[in-house]
Amino acid sequence: MSGMDGRAKADLVLGTAGHIDHGKSSLVRALTGVDPDRLAEEKARGITIELGFARLELPDGTALGVVDVPGHERFVRRMIAGATGVDLALLCVAADDGVMPQTEEHLAVLDLLGVRTGVVALTKIDLADAEWVAFASDEVRARLAGTPFADAEIVPVSSRTKEGLGELKAALARAAARTARSKAGSLLRLPVDRAFSVKGAGTVVTGTLWSGTAAAGDEVEVLPSGARARIRGVQVHGEAVERAEAGHRVALNLNALSVDEARPGCFLASPGSLRATDRFDAEVRYLGAPGAARPLESGARVRVAHGTRETGGRVLLMGGRGALAPKESAFAQIRLDEPLPVSWRDRFVLRSASSARVVGGGAVLRAHPRRSTALDPATEALLAALRDEDEAAAARAAFALEALPTTAEELAAAAGVGEDAARRELAALAEEGGAVALPSRDGRPRYAAPRALQRHRAALENALLRFHAEEPDQAGIAKDALRRRCLPRATPECFDALLADAVARGAAEADEGRVSHPRAGAGARKRDEEAAEALHAALAAAGAAPPAASELAAGCGFEPAVARRALGALERQGRVVRVSADLCFDAAALGALEAAARERLAAGPATAAELKEAMGTSRKYAIPLLEHFDGKGLTRREGDLRVLNVR
Repeated sequence: MSGMDGRAKADLVLGTAGHIDHGKSSLVRALTGVDPDRLAEEKARGITIELGFARLELPDGTALGVVDVPGHERFVRRMIAGATGVDLALLCVAADDGVMPQTEEHLAVLDLLGVRTGVVALTKIDLADAEWVAFASDEVRARLAGTPFADAEIVPVSSRTKEGLGELKAALARAAARTARSKAGSLLRLPVDRAFSVKGAGTVVTGTLWSGTAAAGDEVEVLPSGARARIRGVQVHGEAVERAEAGHRVALNLNALSVDEARPGCFLASPGSLRATDRFDAEVRYLGAPGAARPLESGARVRVAHGTRETGGRVLLMGGRGALAPKESAFAQIRLDEPLPVSWRDRFVLRSASSARVVGGGAVLRAHPRRSTALDPATEALLAALRDEDEAAAARAAFALEALPTTAEELAAAAGVGEDAARRELAALAEEGGAVALPSRDGRPRYAAPRALQRHRAALENALLRFHAEEPDQAGIAKDALRRRCLPRATPECFDALLADAVARGAAEADEGRVSHPRAGAGARKRDEEAAEALHAALAAAGAAPPAASELAAGCGFEPAVARRALGALERQGRVVRVSADLCFDAAALGALEAAARERLAAGPATAAELKEAMGTSRKYAIPLLEHFDGKGLTRREGDLRVLNVR
């Protein structure tokens, strides 16, 4: 439905579920007037193979996007794909057949995917007498006990005679009224369930918009490939709209992509907002292996279904746990054969690697964890907070795990929570004294726990003292070399913040990229100062004809490294000017040479030879001097002549 501003009215997504031949597709057709069986093979075989879609307008004005899923056991994977993004369920149970194996499996899938509300349609009542219908209703009620659908309305209905259709629509309206949309967030996320080419338009993909909005002109990224495209057009149930919102069943026309590049199983997302991962931490619920009560052993091979994609993987239980009994839950790390673009709170389903039956599932907690199954108290606290969807507690628990100072952006990525929550909790911790804010050059403060900051400061200070003991002739160590010595895991930005803290607290001194300890290296610093004075005196005495820097060091009796540091210090002080790689002038002497050149050029253009004579120097010095003057913009070369730049 399209609003006045061209935005599509917000929908909920209704997913059908139930055993093969229990009347799901017929019921959708009777409710909506749309035949969800769109393939010739489906028509011929009388079963739903692919996903079918329709739109249902309820009497109260609520709009439901209907996903009709396959009921046959061979198509459970497609059923899981169809249930992705479903907000409420329509469970179909044939009155003449009762609860069957796929009924049970579909119920498990809905539960594992977090669908908590629904309605039961007791179908085909025209094929059973009243007593049998009542018996079937009681059977369904008993089966739903202890599940999220225990209180679901059970509505007897016949697609053929239309009996009960009005009551079913009213029950769906009541269920929709107490249903919250399954996904939220401002960034676009859409698992692709169909992809096809339209002549004259190009590639079209369909799916349920999990979060964010989709509008013509928006750029999207296809995961896991990383390919990018722009949306040419948006439709909601066949009607063009300017913008679709979370909860809509949408069709997006994409440019610059082939059907193979955006095939079912791919994921569309706002560019740069998601990264596919080959592992994630989760809380896993084990239902039990089909027909057996054997446990799920750590390391077991499974099939992992997320969104509209399925890949192989392993379930590694955390904390040294060896196995999980049926109906038990535990923290686990899921290792994947192929990367998936998962996020915190995403639901997934596990199927057995052998029989492909649903055996469990759960919720994603950390999308990008370390490759580890250790479960120390801090990690367990973080996973528990993520399980309970407590962003504040998760941010604090993640901060307790951080070994190095962290920004709000880095903490949000580590915890898997929003940046705003991470920023709030870091500020609160700093106010409480549980964190110290370290200023940074990029304007994003880094936070460290007080004890951790003390350890880092001590490590930096000890590394400096060891350096001075090993290199008594050196005045200081290069900053990056120091980082590699004491905190190799720290980024340069992180180390800069720690070094600034150490300098502020008198634990280090930093000068032009070199770091020293205030209580060490004094002899070396004194020697460097003495070398600087000696070298400056020699250059001042040489005037317009200084020796090469290498000769200057040897002539004054200094090692090359000492001379380089001393000349660098003189340059920073402005007492010496380097005109080439191996040639330095006393600043006063260079000033006199520059004045002489300027005076000659004031009278008109001059050759290099004429300028050499004017400066009273030799060709050895004249050419580097003139190139230096060109470089600083004093002069400009025109052929064989130089002219004075007018300022």
